[in-house]
Amino acid sequence: MAMICTTCQAKGQESALKGKRVLFVYGGWEGHEPRQTMEKLKPWLEGEGAIVCYRNDLDAYADKELMSSIDLIIQTWTMGSLTAEQERGLLGAVRNGVGLAGWHGGLGDAFRGSTEYQFMVGGQWVAHPGGKVDYDVIIKDRKDPVTKGLKTFHMTSEQYYMHVDPAVKVLATTIFSGAGDAPWIKGVEMPVVWKKHYGKGRVFYSSLCHDASDFDVPEAMEIMKRGITWAALSRGGDE
Repeated sequence: MAMICTTCQAKGQESALKGKRVLFVYGGWEGHEPRQTMEKLKPWLEGEGAIVCYRNDLDAYADKELMSSIDLIIQTWTMGSLTAEQERGLLGAVRNGVGLAGWHGGLGDAFRGSTEYQFMVGGQWVAHPGGKVDYDVIIKDRKDPVTKGLKTFHMTSEQYYMHVDPAVKVLATTIFSGAGDAPWIKGVEMPVVWKKHYGKGRVFYSSLCHDASDFDVPEAMEIMKRGITWAALSRGGDE
C-alpha cells in the first residue's frame, strides 16, 4: 500500500478544482497501465490546485474518515473485486454526493462481480472486437461543457463494446466497422463518453485511453479533464 497526499497552487485564473479533495485510486490489471495513466493526470490535477491523495489499494474505500473528507474519486482499477466493506464505502460515498470519474477498463471493467457498482457507473465492458483498431469518436452533444467546441476525432486503440444503462447522458459515440472477429456488429453506434448521477453524486465515464499513450490524443485528454472537473462539483448542483 502507498498513500501520498499533495497539493499545488493553481496559477492564473482560479480553477474549479482548487481546494477540492481528490482520492485517486489506481491498480488492478497492469495491462491498462494504472500507474502510468495516473501519472499522466497528476501534474494537471496538482496544477489546478486540487488536494490529491494517491492510493494503490482498495482499502481506501473502507476508510470512513478518508471517504467522508473527499469531493471526488478518480479510479483506474481494472477487474479485481471489492470486499463488502469496501463496496459499502465506495457506493455510499458517491450516493451521498462524492463525484466519481474514470476511463476505459479502470472504471468500466472493474469489480465484475458487483452489479450495484455497474449500476452506479452506468455501463460494463463486454468486448473490444479486433483489439486495437482505428475508429472515430463522434461528438453527440455539442452544448455540454464536457464536449463543447470539440469535433469528431480519431483513435487507434481498443474500441469498447459495452452494455450501457439507457439512463446515462451520452456525450460521444463510436460506430463499429464490423472488422475483426465480430462482423455482425457493423454499423452499431456505441456510447463512448457519458455522465449520470448516482444518488447525490455525479459519475463521469470515458471508454477511451486503453494505455497512457492514448492520453496524448488532445481530445481524449481534454474530455477527461473536463469530465473530472464536472464530477468534482457534485455538491454544486445537478447539471
